[in-house]
Amino acid sequence: MNSFARKIVSYLLIGMVIFVTGISILAIWDVIQLERVFWKTAQSLFVVFIASVVVLFITSVIMNNDNKSNRSN
Repeated sequence: MNSFARKIVSYLLIGMVIFVTGISILAIWDVIQLERVFWKTAQSLFVVFIASVVVLFITSVIMNNDNKSNRSN
């Protein structure tokens, strides 16, 4: 896969992860009840953490493979 296609796929995947993360956080915070604020905060942080891990994986694997192939040429 060439460099341009990898970047497009990477940014598309990152955009999808951000979209799903936003939908997940909105679903978690559907109705705020004062006694459940801590639990919803913990769930939100967990969703953001998982999303950041996925984005890190995408950038480190797909985008760094692209940089390594450019260096070898």
